[in-house]
Amino acid sequence: GVHCGNHITSHGLALNCCPDLTWFHHIVPCGLEGKGVTSLSHELGHHVTVNHIIQPFLDSFQEVFDSTLVFPEDP
Repeated sequence: GVHCGNHITSHGLALNCCPDLTWFHHIVPCGLEGKGVTSLSHELGHHVTVNHIIQPFLDSFQEVFDSTLVFPEDP
């Protein structure tokens, strides 16, 4: 969803790999009426886990946003 506060807006990011999509029938994702939610597993036609996709996703994120992600040593 979108958060607005103190003259700043921010938007979250969801990477649906293999969730139970039936739960999304009970919400309005991102406030978009009449729009559905899908997953990588559904779209690709095979089971995709977070472990399969996290590194390629992070690599692409850094490339697209011309950035370097830094992770804390002790999350």
